[in-house]
Amino acid sequence: MSSLMVQGTTSDAGKSTLVSALCRWLVREGVMVAPFKPQNMALNAAVTESGGEIGRAQAVQAHAARISPHTDMNPILLKPNSDVGAQVIINGQPIGNMDAVAYHAYKPTAMQAVLAAHRRLSERYPVIVVEGAGSPAEINLREGDIANMGFAEAVDCPVIIVADIDKGGVFAHLVGTLELLSDSEQARVQGFVINRFRGDIALLEPGLRWLEARTGKPVLGVLPYLHDLHLEAEDAVDTRQVAKREERIKVVVPVLPRISNHTDFDPLRLHPQVELEFVGPGKPIPMADLIILPGSKSVAADLAFLREQGWDTALIRHLRYGGKVLGICGGFQMLGELLADPLGLEGPAGNVPGLGLLDMQTELRAVKQLSNVTGILAFDQASVSGYEIHAGVSQGPALRRPLVYLHNGLDGSTCDGAISEDGQVAGTYLHGFFEQPAAQQAILRWAGLVEAEGLDYAALRERDLERLADLVEAHMDTEKLRLLCGLSYA
Repeated sequence: MSSLMVQGTTSDAGKSTLVSALCRWLVREGVMVAPFKPQNMALNAAVTESGGEIGRAQAVQAHAARISPHTDMNPILLKPNSDVGAQVIINGQPIGNMDAVAYHAYKPTAMQAVLAAHRRLSERYPVIVVEGAGSPAEINLREGDIANMGFAEAVDCPVIIVADIDKGGVFAHLVGTLELLSDSEQARVQGFVINRFRGDIALLEPGLRWLEARTGKPVLGVLPYLHDLHLEAEDAVDTRQVAKREERIKVVVPVLPRISNHTDFDPLRLHPQVELEFVGPGKPIPMADLIILPGSKSVAADLAFLREQGWDTALIRHLRYGGKVLGICGGFQMLGELLADPLGLEGPAGNVPGLGLLDMQTELRAVKQLSNVTGILAFDQASVSGYEIHAGVSQGPALRRPLVYLHNGLDGSTCDGAISEDGQVAGTYLHGFFEQPAAQQAILRWAGLVEAEGLDYAALRERDLERLADLVEAHMDTEKLRLLCGLSYA
């Protein structure tokens, strides 16, 4: 077994993308490889075949490696539910909420889970490509670190550091990061990767020579800026659009403070017939054909925020003029009459009135529902697939008109979601709903796009993973990479 760790000078430097690229490149080289991220903090998650929860980025990296996502690929997942606290998920299952101080004290225990998961992966795959978190040079987080150099030192693996030149200051980022590491950590760094370069490489060469002379570390590659690259974001909402056709509909998604799994909307954002707009705080809900309430990690708090923005009134006006409303997961729960949190799982214990658009009530319970499911749309017979990640159980007359008939529901359940009698309001617990072209087309037709086309999102993901592997092959020192992965040409 050999592990190679990718760390970054900042968040969004390109760590997740580079790990995906290396996984796909290694697979094309005939190498069995697995991704690994010791600790991830994100509200975009995926569900494994065994019913565990991991970061969405690690699921994409598993696809890059052509293997099934597994909880060992991301043993620690932190899902922020306030400015100072998060739900802590260990080996795919939640163990409770912790504030920053409590989690810092818990880190030695978390590290044991990290090392055990890495050991199990190493028994199955000869190469593991590891992704760090944020930056290894965060001085206040270095004590007890399990996400960056603390992990690399524990397993004794080489590290490469990636920086995003598109942000500016790339040489300061790389030199400054290296300077803030200990002597043993500096020795562990085997080279740099510069990401998202635009222009003539000849103009960058003097800087590269200076960097290598100044640090004694090689530049392993300069990756060009890839236009139209779309992989699921680890955290930040991706608002980029593609060119739209004349015949299209307008879809609006209110951005809630604890919005979760906003990658649900990537297929719509990339659809040539959908004008997708994310509406943030302080902005009114514009005229639209469809408003989608997204998932939320803190449903009651986000519902209060929605009301503070006046978006509840906008929803009623939207429906009065014939628009459609769809709720996903937490957004689905908001559509009901009542949200009950008797255990205080997401905030103070108690009941909160919902938007009253569906005749149902939801109670948050300690056991989280985690499952991959398939089915068909009730009103269209279109194939549906997705995954459930929710703590709430919904009940009420609205559920007698389900949105989806399931083939493999949790606990033998056969239905998911609801659709109102007038057909204007619908909800579902299924994330990933729009990745199936047939379901995507059906919902767009429901929203008013008569001649809706289907976008093959899985094919787009596969295309971009191949493009990333091509960049590794063309722009990185692949011989050095093979050596760092413990491989040889013999």
